[in-house]
Amino acid sequence: MTAIPFLAARPALRFLSMALLGSAVLAASAQVTLPMWPVPATLQTLAVLLIGALGGSRLGAATVALYLAEGAVGLPVFAGGAGPAALMGPTAGFLLGFIPAAVIAGQAGRGALRQAAVLAAAHLAVFVPGVLWLAAHVGLEKAWMAGFLLFVPGTVVKTALAFATMRALRRG
Repeated sequence: MTAIPFLAARPALRFLSMALLGSAVLAASAQVTLPMWPVPATLQTLAVLLIGALGGSRLGAATVALYLAEGAVGLPVFAGGAGPAALMGPTAGFLLGFIPAAVIAGQAGRGALRQAAVLAAAHLAVFVPGVLWLAAHVGLEKAWMAGFLLFVPGTVVKTALAFATMRALRRG
């Protein structure tokens, strides 16, 4: 039995509530920042992976889309500002990459090897549009270095944390 019966009786309301909660978690994760140029290191990708893996592809994509919409209208949810300008700056590709990352993470399924591989692929899905977009601002060589290579150690750690957290929560 659910703690909030009216949410269980209304799937659309439950879905919206979960997306709002997820977007709040994603916004909070953006505030945990290690300042770097031109892309700060945050806990956002960890949150995106968990949102997708635990909520599924559909809820994951909706949550990230809601988060991006919140930032686009000026709510201070992004690590580096808010409003439409934030979705045009150097980090925009990474932000937009959160959508396919959440969808991919939602395919984690069962089995430790599959889950680890899917989470790693989801994390990499953030980097493809991120580095390509960043390259338009700083050039491909700088984008590769500052938008990918510097993030590899943190990416490995965050992917492992997402994997361990997902496994622990799915057992409980």
